[in-house]
Amino acid sequence: MLKYFVALLSMVLAVWTVPEWLTFPIYGNILNALDSWLQQPLSDVSSSPGRILTEDELSLYNGAQGSKGLYLAILGQVFDVEKGRKHYGPGGGYHFFTGRDASRAFITGDFTEAGLSSDVSDFSDSQIVALYDWLAFYQKDYTPVGKLIGRFYTETGQPTDALRQVEAFLSEGLKRKAQAQSEMQLYPACNSEWSEASGGRVWCSTMSGGIHRDWVGVPRMLFSPGSVHSRCVCIRPSDPVHSENRNLREYKDCPPHAESCRITKG
Repeated sequence: MLKYFVALLSMVLAVWTVPEWLTFPIYGNILNALDSWLQQPLSDVSSSPGRILTEDELSLYNGAQGSKGLYLAILGQVFDVEKGRKHYGPGGGYHFFTGRDASRAFITGDFTEAGLSSDVSDFSDSQIVALYDWLAFYQKDYTPVGKLIGRFYTETGQPTDALRQVEAFLSEGLKRKAQAQSEMQLYPACNSEWSEASGGRVWCSTMSGGIHRDWVGVPRMLFSPGSVHSRCVCIRPSDPVHSENRNLREYKDCPPHAESCRITKG
């Protein structure tokens, strides 16, 4: 369980998580995820074997005494989670997910009856990306059963407009994350320290901003376009791409090729 704890804490999205999720591998390579999704959208599961369940039928698979088993749905896709009974069975920490599609709660952490809903129509594209990662987890680690009639699939198992909207947000969200990941590689954040007495220092190394690399770089202020706010990033001065970036500024009183810069108060 512990080996996935650090990976989950590094999620760039500020989304709610629950304890068992600390065991789940969430974010992989965003570019690979985007490529995989483009090859097979969420709605493209018509060739997959499985049942078509109503919400009433799914509710019978909540693990309670006399129930038929342990199923849950996410984005309308139903999975058998029997092998995780200690988590999903009665008394388990995630029993509230079973017998229903509670896609919304995977992201919001609202486990009230109102929050245990499949309605994600107000989610941002980044929230849809986070939800997609949970779907990918269940697809990898649990047995698919079929599709749930309702918000995302019709009585014949065809995707609804709601699912098509999710796909559109997913596509946009994955593209944004791929762009963000690319920018992080080009402009990794500096290391930094600050004290009230002496002010601060920023410096570059082969590991900063969560990015491992084979170069150190020098600190620069990177301003958001049209903004007075900046963040410290490490760049390779020899890279010609930086000479064209007018949003980069050198730190005052710091040599252009210094790997560390002092920042005075005020």
